[in-house]
Amino acid sequence: MPNVTDSPRAGGFIVSEGNGTISRDPGTLIAGQNLKPGTVLGLITASTKYTQLAPGAVDGSEVAAGALYDAVDASAADADCVVLRRLSEWNDSELIWPDGITGPQKVTATGELEARNILLR
Repeated sequence: MPNVTDSPRAGGFIVSEGNGTISRDPGTLIAGQNLKPGTVLGLITASTKYTQLAPGAVDGSEVAAGALYDAVDASAADADCVVLRRLSEWNDSELIWPDGITGPQKVTATGELEARNILLR
């Protein structure tokens, strides 16, 4: 029997969230990225656009601001997206963290998410 690889699905990392759309906001993913659901995001302060969390940055994207609800291909241009930003629980094992994130950086990012009432399970 062949092995089956399951790709992340929209919202698959969510354990629970608030009623309606209280946990989600629309946003813009900055060009040059093709990201999967559950990617941890930072918010670039100057442009108010999202990008994958970048712990070594100094433009705001070093602060964990939420996670991408569904896959978004912004390879060629900025793209609309939905971001889980508050009042939710996520399965940590289904999140996509930036390559090379260190243990202390992940602890910091987890604390930043907890400040938004986001708990990792």
